[in-house]
Amino acid sequence: MLNTNIRFHVILFFTIIGIFIVDQNIKMLFVDGFRYYTECIDLILVYNRGVAFSMLAFLQDWLKYIQIVMVMGVLGYILHTKKMCYAFPAGLLLGGAFSNIYDRFIHVGVVDMVYWHCGFNFAVFNFADVMIDIAVVWFLVLNFKEHLCDK
Repeated sequence: MLNTNIRFHVILFFTIIGIFIVDQNIKMLFVDGFRYYTECIDLILVYNRGVAFSMLAFLQDWLKYIQIVMVMGVLGYILHTKKMCYAFPAGLLLGGAFSNIYDRFIHVGVVDMVYWHCGFNFAVFNFADVMIDIAVVWFLVLNFKEHLCDK
């Protein structure tokens, strides 16, 4: 059986890689032309030059470098703590973050595709954004319920 340290790194690494690969493959469907329209959700192609709700778009190319520094800080913290309960949610967060940053280098912005417009218009988002949101909620639960994360 793998010791805890190795297990932590394996879970973190494969979760990051898995989320990155899944997200990039979904995005390529839309870059290649896939579209789908319904009454509540449209699957379309949008390039987001900012972050959530297109904020900070004015930073232009600087944004991707600022994000790299921030994500490396998160990675450093996660690798420093090595709490086993952080491995999977950190992989979700980092996989999504790396995928969105990668988009900024190969496209004009982050590839977004899910547009909710049922009752109200919501921001267009992607799979990586959902994984990041799930990870943030997961971390909040772990931090407010410390007994869930003993090591």
